[in-house]
Amino acid sequence: MRSIWNGAISFGLVSIPIKLVNATENHSISFRQIHKADGGRIRYRKVCELDGEEVSTPEIGKAYEDADGSMIQITDDDLAALPLPTAKTIEIVAFVPADSIDPLQMDTAYYLSAGGVPAAKPYTLLREALKRSKKVAVAKFALRGRERLGMLRVVGDVIAMHGLLWPDEIRVPEGVAPETDVTVREAELDLADALMDTLGSVDLDSLHDDYREAVEEMIAAKAEGAPAPEREPAAGGGGKVLDLMAALENSVRAAKEGRAEGDEVAEVTRLPAKKTAKSAAAKKTTAAAKTESKPAARKAAAKKTTARKTASKSASKTAGKTATKSASKTAATASKTASGGRKRASA
Repeated sequence: MRSIWNGAISFGLVSIPIKLVNATENHSISFRQIHKADGGRIRYRKVCELDGEEVSTPEIGKAYEDADGSMIQITDDDLAALPLPTAKTIEIVAFVPADSIDPLQMDTAYYLSAGGVPAAKPYTLLREALKRSKKVAVAKFALRGRERLGMLRVVGDVIAMHGLLWPDEIRVPEGVAPETDVTVREAELDLADALMDTLGSVDLDSLHDDYREAVEEMIAAKAEGAPAPEREPAAGGGGKVLDLMAALENSVRAAKEGRAEGDEVAEVTRLPAKKTAKSAAAKKTTAAAKTESKPAARKAAAKKTTARKTASKSASKTAGKTATKSASKTAATASKTASGGRKRASA
């Protein structure tokens, strides 16, 4: 990856030569402006307002517009003469817990690459120190003509730096929150929790840009002279939520169904291949085998049913005989006991 900035990390008295590399890239599809009548490109030319002539890049300078509209010209030498200690240095000023950084301050991300073999040891030292402390480093650095704030953290075996907005660049959210008093019931919170649990976690690597894919398909089709492919509109609920509880219940139900479908399908569905004579013959053979196996299955099931009935009858007869014999023995014993009792009484 090509570096965009060379300098050093200032870590106390330790200086670590590094190279700054962009950690992200933009995959958005860009369009050109054209003249609809003939398809010609529309280009912007830089023209001086005073003489109306087009100006080339080397002839263009910087200026600050004052309150009265006058221009105060600023040269590169003027900016270079300013006392900027972070011009070529990422100066670490503190180590803080990662959760103390407001995500609203997060800006562009960079990778910091060790600048040569001598930088490997101090680079590794800083990386391992950040890992063990479970903290991030807050630093100041200068890039593209201005001083910036940054946060250094470990990503795998690399030190990454996130540009941070200055605290006064974060706008206060005035008038953003609902101004009316709203009461949320426990049952609604329970359903919201159930919905969050049902949706669960997601592998971010599995997410992709559906809109960009649709644009690419449309461009490819138009380039071949074919009509643009039509896609089904995404099912979504717009409009007002009349019954919040019903909406939550429906959302939980839909999320469970969607999660169940996602568990069944573990890979991307491919378009069906064209049918061939072999596949058709195979299907017929399979169907015939299934048809032949049905009578055999019915006979086996009938035999099992007959066996169960026979066993049941046998068990009933055995139980009946056993109960009859037991009752007879009990009656005989009772009769003998009664007879003995009468003889003793007469004596």
